[in-house]
Amino acid sequence: MAALSSVRWLTRALVAAPNPGVWRGLCTSAASRAAARNQAEDVRVEGAFPVTMLPGDGVGPELMHAVKEVFKAAAVPVEFQEHHLSEVQNIASEEKLDQVLSSMKENKVAIIGKIHTPMEYKGELASYDMRLRRKLDLFANVVHVKSLPGYKTRHNNLDLVIIREQTEGEYSSLEHESAKGVIECLKIVTRTKSQRIAKFAFDYATKKGRAKVTAVHKANIMKLGDGLFLQCCREVSELYPKIKFETMIIDNCCMQLVQNPYQFDVLVMPNLYGNIIDNLAAGLVGGAGVVPGESYSAEYAVFETGARHPFAQAVGRNIANPTAMLLSASNMLKHLNLEYHSTIIADAVKKVIKVGKVRTSDMGGYATCHDFTEAVIAALPCS
Repeated sequence: MAALSSVRWLTRALVAAPNPGVWRGLCTSAASRAAARNQAEDVRVEGAFPVTMLPGDGVGPELMHAVKEVFKAAAVPVEFQEHHLSEVQNIASEEKLDQVLSSMKENKVAIIGKIHTPMEYKGELASYDMRLRRKLDLFANVVHVKSLPGYKTRHNNLDLVIIREQTEGEYSSLEHESAKGVIECLKIVTRTKSQRIAKFAFDYATKKGRAKVTAVHKANIMKLGDGLFLQCCREVSELYPKIKFETMIIDNCCMQLVQNPYQFDVLVMPNLYGNIIDNLAAGLVGGAGVVPGESYSAEYAVFETGARHPFAQAVGRNIANPTAMLLSASNMLKHLNLEYHSTIIADAVKKVIKVGKVRTSDMGGYATCHDFTEAVIAALPCS
């Protein structure tokens, strides 16, 4: 057993090695390529990282299939534990939610598709997606909006980060009819959670070498609720004198993002504003199909697309763009310290887009989801 443990430790160390040169050296001959694949296969069996997979609705299952195919081709040492939770497909229940939560809590890492929320009220205000995020306390949603080399949009060379508090605010699911025809919808803002998301944003900026944090708000109208959020951001900013701090009203922020997005670096905001800005910013660099996202709690990390759309009209048509999900999967591998695999997958995706011969319809091309996935696999080293 001691010898087996030593082999597992050595294999993990090799897989997580941050130096791509080590791996490139293994690919100099057919024999060495086969050995590398066999070694990675052994890792999957004996020392693979368990990850919860939740395909979700719409094109989610197709995107997850693309992820699994690319991971298989790249010999990524990850074992997916797949679960299904859907309100629109009638496969959502307390039992299934508990199963998903149990898997996520055990594995600490998950990759998920969009769990679509029906608009009809059926006696429960909080959707399964919202309940999942609350039970895991996934308070910070991070969307890195970055232009893809070789794909021209109205604004090129963009690089900004949107950080959204996603456990309170307008999405608190506290609504009631106080009088006939009068609905009250409560927006909850707390000092504790406002301070927490502000600190997360400044810590993120510090860790990533970012220069500025902009707090987005509507404190001129919601003087107490957004006023508290803004006050907490100001207080936290004083602890980070090397990071420039600015504030901006949400409506002005939307206009500024369209006119001059280059002025932004890291933006932090409450729940609803973040949802809107995520989608607006994704549109600046190509749309919902190209921007990855992730959500964090103190214990868990969940990787997903940056703009959450089920794209239901594309189901079964093989036209969905897997770029965002593949880049999100790459970020997940980086989180797991699988730097080599993270890099080769991200590089392969970006190479396919830069060459421009294989692009899905949302990027102006004619390729199918399958075509794009196969092109990414072909762009992997040693494939």
